[in-house]
Amino acid sequence: MEITNVTEYQAIAKEKLPKMVYDYYASGAEDQWTLAENRNAFSRILFRPRILIDVSKIDMSTSVLGFKISMPIMIAPTAMQKMAHPEGEYATARAASAAGTIMTLSSWATSSVEEVASTGPGIRFFQLYVYKDRNVVAQLVRRAERAGFKAIALTVDTPRLGRREADIKNRFTLPPFLTLKNFEGLDLGKMDKADDSGLASYVAGQIDRSLSWKDVKWLQTITSLPILVKGVLTAEDTRLALESGAAGIIVSNHGARQLDYVPSTIMALEEVVKAAQGRVPVFLDGGVRRGTDVFKALALGASGIFIGRPVVFSLAAEGEAGVRKVLQMLHDEFELTMALSGCRTIKEITRNHIVTEWDAPHALPAARL
Repeated sequence: MEITNVTEYQAIAKEKLPKMVYDYYASGAEDQWTLAENRNAFSRILFRPRILIDVSKIDMSTSVLGFKISMPIMIAPTAMQKMAHPEGEYATARAASAAGTIMTLSSWATSSVEEVASTGPGIRFFQLYVYKDRNVVAQLVRRAERAGFKAIALTVDTPRLGRREADIKNRFTLPPFLTLKNFEGLDLGKMDKADDSGLASYVAGQIDRSLSWKDVKWLQTITSLPILVKGVLTAEDTRLALESGAAGIIVSNHGARQLDYVPSTIMALEEVVKAAQGRVPVFLDGGVRRGTDVFKALALGASGIFIGRPVVFSLAAEGEAGVRKVLQMLHDEFELTMALSGCRTIKEITRNHIVTEWDAPHALPAARL
């Protein structure tokens, strides 16, 4: 069967993967309301396309933290990719590099920062969890720097792991032939079997619940890399992130895997964008499956988006070729959406190109030729 859109990879992944692995990737927290809402919310935003504009040339390129990329579509950090495919993060890194975009490597990757760097050139960010042992954190950040990673994406929404009931039922644990490669030498690379989710037990034992804004400042004393704060959903925390020296903000609800009944990322986006006042870039991570979704996020003020599950599902289905195809399909759909909306560059995408439920029905701008 020919794959014609990103979502189709999920069913193939479900067929191919062991239940424990598929459920780990696919599920959200508790009732999974936010999981569905991350997708559904996009369908409540409609287009206001402008016509009779010369769209014979479309330029989708943009820059993120000063790095030029081919499109505002990047790869989010997703853990343990070798559960999906033997090549895991290697395949994802090569696919991102071939597409001319950024890959974010998870702290909990099944390939190390050094291994991913060895796949060849590419712009890569490193997602960081802060462990109770700060020496572990400092060591990891130094290794990421040495391996040529260009930014740290600090996950701030996980002082404890969300309640993912599929993982509890399945007694989720990292398969015995895999390790969390970045922690292998520190005796933190293995996950014990537990009476519920092995990952939840691992987090409870290792991840620092006392993490606070002062630690964002501390991180800047141990690295010169820009820090993106990942997991912001409110204006209040946006302002605190700016005060704490963040170089950018990733609007994320952790793929709806942490606190259920938080808004979808696309619904939280505009509040964060307004609070950031253009001082730092704001990115969206969560729910993107179509080029139209990318356009909607940019129209609401995002500087770019990250995709997570589409990467692991396509990786499970077709390895590196699958991830390449996902990036290509999103690229092509986004380019078409730009053309049909009358936008030739990323800068031309404006708030006036969409209409949302919370927009006043009047107050629309006069047409300008």
